[in-house]
Amino acid sequence: MSKKYVYFFGDKKADGNGKMKEVLGGKGAGLAEMTNIGILVPAGFTISTEVCTYFYENNKYPEGLEEEVKENLNKVEEVMGKKFGDKENLLLLSDRSGARVSMPGMMDTVLNLGLNDETIEGLIKKTSNPRFAYDCYRRLIQMYGDVVMGVPHSEFESILSEIKKEKGAKSDIELDSEALKELVLRFQDLIKKKKSEDFPAEPFKQLWGSIKAVFKSWNTKRAREYRKINNIPDNWGTAVNVQAMVYGNMGKESATGVAFTRNPATGENVFYGEYLVNAQGEDVVAGIRTPHPLNKIQKGDSDLISLEEEMPEIYKELDEIRNKLEKHFRDVQDLEFTIENGKLYILQTRTGKRTALSAVKIAVDMMKEGLITREEAVARVAPEHLDQLLHPMLDPKAKFKVVAKGLPASPGAASGKVVFSSEKAMALLKDKKEQLILVRLETSPEDVGGMNVCQGILTARGGMTSHAAVVARGMGKPCVVGCGALDVNYEKNQFTVAGKTVKEDDCITIDGASGSLILGDVPKIKPELTGDFGELMRWADDLRRLGVRANADNPKDAKVARDFGAEGIGLCRTEHMFFSQDRIDPMRQMILADTKEERENALKKILPIQEEDFIGIFRVMDGYPVIIRTLDPPLHEFLPKERKEQEELAKKLGVDFEKIARRVEELSEINPMLGYRGCRLGLTYPEITEMQAKAIFGAACKVAKEGVKVIPEVMIPLVAIKEELKLQRDIVERVAEKVMEKEGIKIKYMIGTMIELPRAALTADEIAEFADFFSYGTNDLTQTTFGFSRDDVAKFINIYIDKGILPNDPFQVMDQTGVGELVKMGIDKGRKTKPELEVGICGEHGGEPASVEFCHRIGLDYVSCSPYRVPIARLAAAHAVLREKGIL
Repeated sequence: MSKKYVYFFGDKKADGNGKMKEVLGGKGAGLAEMTNIGILVPAGFTISTEVCTYFYENNKYPEGLEEEVKENLNKVEEVMGKKFGDKENLLLLSDRSGARVSMPGMMDTVLNLGLNDETIEGLIKKTSNPRFAYDCYRRLIQMYGDVVMGVPHSEFESILSEIKKEKGAKSDIELDSEALKELVLRFQDLIKKKKSEDFPAEPFKQLWGSIKAVFKSWNTKRAREYRKINNIPDNWGTAVNVQAMVYGNMGKESATGVAFTRNPATGENVFYGEYLVNAQGEDVVAGIRTPHPLNKIQKGDSDLISLEEEMPEIYKELDEIRNKLEKHFRDVQDLEFTIENGKLYILQTRTGKRTALSAVKIAVDMMKEGLITREEAVARVAPEHLDQLLHPMLDPKAKFKVVAKGLPASPGAASGKVVFSSEKAMALLKDKKEQLILVRLETSPEDVGGMNVCQGILTARGGMTSHAAVVARGMGKPCVVGCGALDVNYEKNQFTVAGKTVKEDDCITIDGASGSLILGDVPKIKPELTGDFGELMRWADDLRRLGVRANADNPKDAKVARDFGAEGIGLCRTEHMFFSQDRIDPMRQMILADTKEERENALKKILPIQEEDFIGIFRVMDGYPVIIRTLDPPLHEFLPKERKEQEELAKKLGVDFEKIARRVEELSEINPMLGYRGCRLGLTYPEITEMQAKAIFGAACKVAKEGVKVIPEVMIPLVAIKEELKLQRDIVERVAEKVMEKEGIKIKYMIGTMIELPRAALTADEIAEFADFFSYGTNDLTQTTFGFSRDDVAKFINIYIDKGILPNDPFQVMDQTGVGELVKMGIDKGRKTKPELEVGICGEHGGEPASVEFCHRIGLDYVSCSPYRVPIARLAAAHAVLREKGIL
């Protein structure tokens, strides 16, 4: 039996089901499942994702596909009682993409396939509605001309604008049948002029042309960009869904809309969506007309009539379907529906995209409603999306004036310079970091790159299900859409609002939670992560095995880390304490010292500063371990490089300028990352290690006497040879015992090392003889394993990713086969020598979900990351357990 590539759905039976997303794509699987549970879905068939993969590998379709398509089209015709290409009883088809995960707006759609100059007469005769027929025909020519034949969408829109202007029409629906007929002729002339060929009249040529275009849209620039941003594999491919057309543009009794079974922005259990009367589906999401709210709750103070008011019986039926689908799929659903002359059809259901804020609320609410388990609730929230919850909010104490309001499409507040094009945004941010707000009439899939780099998005048109809204929510970007008070002028690079002109580079603030636009910058605050979030994180903590600590260098960061649930500090970088203006001079005196005595005198000034910082951190981390790394960077980093600054320092310290210049020259290195730093400094100048040990244990003893439980862990950096660690350990132990004896108190402590060099991982069994713990510095380990400079890798890493040499930037996502193998080897070797050895990582990989899961699998005790990524690491560690259980 030949392989099956086409799957039928219709008349309450389907070849597939909702579990077949890998083959049918998300849309196709949803259509099959809805058909199987008795929901009215226009009949159709799905061409599988396997055809897409085959098409790209072989540049042709698999054998037998054409026959399978014809066979399934015959079934559609039988169910719908119409025939494709028939002049008397015409069946029209839609052709839509459908990857296994939603990629809103990234791939192509063609509607009304089957119309031509002859079949349109049959459609007019059948419906007695020439306006409807010509509206469908002009949409087909425009979509097919754009998607399949490559005539720019803007050129069709330009002709449409001309016709409206000629006829005195403000919107498309004011054009009568004669105007639409003229539009069809002008569209056909445009295609002939641009492509030197006619718009194809033959229905099957239209069908296969659109099928090929949808498959090809999987590999457009915008689709590739979206997959890259969202970590979607290129080899998944898209399915193609061919479906009988039903019409929302047949008059006042017809409509089309999009709905979410719960509010996708807030997570509230309220039916949420938008619709347009006398329209087709693309109109709602395109942002060209402002859609109406679904119900009275959503409507609020708006003057727009809701579906609940305009078509109460249809709304009631739709609400019943909403409840049925949510209970069946046990998750929020994103629906597309069409009302044709008072009859309701569901065109699609898929898992609804949502903000992190709504994802948390929905997960917790559904668990309490008994729809899902605690484990499923934790699984429903993606760790990387928690970043959205850390978006700033407008400071309620700040005074500001809201100049306009739109729809609150994606929460969070953002300020930045106005930019009017995605291309310019990407160009501006290529060489420098700036805060930008992308302002558009409406966005299109081509804007996805610019949306990704900007802080927020503001559009003059569109609704809560427009492209801008859906994509911004997926990215976690603050977004305000449908801000009708904006008059955007692309030619002048400016917009006017409330009588004021805002130009490119002017600063504005948007609040995606309230839909507000404010001129200028507004102070913001970080949100408190309590309520539903706190509850979900407690469930995650109950599941995870892996500990989560934070990288923090001062009491303030340590407090933030604790508030976010950190179970200790995995890296406290002592050198960061010296760079402030009031502290750096004693450090510079120490570096400029000619004798040990001079160095020790300078270090005596530094000692109380260090001790005071440690006291603050130990107090905050009461009962939790604190890993303190001894001095790591090369000494030249503490000295000024410019002559003018060197002269000023000489005057300030009362030394000769030549001495400073000479010392800078002596300390300069060709490759400082591999130079005179880390334990090498401590071995050359043991008095530095002694001072730091005195500060650590002096602070620990003082705080312990206050009743605080102190757990200090001293980490020696850049160890490659076991003797390096032994010599430094001897110093720390000697000082620790001396300080504790003097203070009359005993404190339990550990001494370990940072594994950041390949040799250290390869000889971890030897190094473990003198280590109580290992902490992997995966940032430097990545540098030394690849031979990549972290500071220069940006120049070429995207080329590596684009060419498929590397799947990700290894400084962002741990290279599990190379760097990860060294980490695993080091753990195995170290614990062979010392089974109780504590092992963690302290690079930023400790807050990246895929890397955290890897750390769980290979048996690390903890990960450590920046304070604001602690919640992400906690949830990722829980997901690692759920994946082992097969729940994810």
